Amino acid sequence: MNKLGPIIVIEDDVDDQLILVEIFARLGYVNKIRFFQDGDDALRYLNESDDQPFLILSDINMPKMDGFELRNKIFTNEKLQRKCIPYLFFTTGATKKAVLDAYSLSVQGFFVKPTSFNDIENTIRKIIEYWQVCLAPGEFE
Repeated sequence: MNKLGPIIVIEDDVDDQLILVEIFARLGYVNKIRFFQDGDDALRYLNESDDQPFLILSDINMPKMDGFELRNKIFTNEKLQRKCIPYLFFTTGATKKAVLDAYSLSVQGFFVKPTSFNDIENTIRKIIEYWQVCLAPGEFE
């Protein structure tokens, strides 16, 4: 995990993307935000790029490849496993099955998108601040 690396956001809703752009700008984090519309594009980037992302915020319901499929492909890819990228779901709804399935894939967090701008901002702040102080294996190299 590279705390200064890009934050990968996999979100197909353009309005949600715009809200997140504004929130990240207001919070002033130095990380670049890289948006992907679907899991296929995100996986291609992760496999082809030498970037070491800080974390991944993924929606669940997306075209082509959903968040669960993407997490499974990352989780079972040795090269991507070694990058130790925290993978978190940030989605509009949750069911018991979705949460159980997420954690069975070793997802590091499951968050339901709040409905108000301020609540979304507070949630993003908590997520980023937590991971900024969390240790990862790469910090010992």
